[in-house]
Amino acid sequence: MDAVPISVTQVCCGSTRSVAIAGRRIATAIHKRPVAGRVGVGPLGLAGDEQADLARHGGLSKAVYAYPQAHLAFWQTVRAQARQALWDEPVPPGLFGENLLLAGVREADLWIGDRLVGPDATFVVSEPRTPCFKFDAAMGFAQAGKLMAQSGFCGAYLAVLHTGSVAAGDTLVLEPGPREVNLRELFRARTGRSGG
Repeated sequence: MDAVPISVTQVCCGSTRSVAIAGRRIATAIHKRPVAGRVGVGPLGLAGDEQADLARHGGLSKAVYAYPQAHLAFWQTVRAQARQALWDEPVPPGLFGENLLLAGVREADLWIGDRLVGPDATFVVSEPRTPCFKFDAAMGFAQAGKLMAQSGFCGAYLAVLHTGSVAAGDTLVLEPGPREVNLRELFRARTGRSGG
């Protein structure tokens, strides 16, 4: 199989903060913002990035969260419909809690163990992201997590194989791993979806 180039279009980081969700204060770090220049990549993720719930996010196997840019048009449309907006607001970078926004790849293209090799860091696809109630709050409507499950647009958690740095504009080369478990199919199995 030929190596597939993937473009990093945004690198995003965020800090833990307290927000009101369903009438109570919750710690979350889902709100990420674009970062300019090269960002350090360590074993536990990007320099300057935090995770609030380490049982669900972060750690060695979920150090970095990558999301396909190809899904932005879908989310722009459904957000406008859910909010009954008269126009489609662009989806801001970092809205999904992603650290890397990637062009040229989707979940069906990725398998657990695949490597994404950049000019100064290497990542390994480790598992799909499963949405929680914080995702609904960040998206601004209650059915966002269900739509992620239905669509299969989950993004990928990445472990860091080789530390270094990453920046918007970097090209990542997809090097296939064992190709035994597909990311999208694993997500569908975990969320009780099948087919499609």
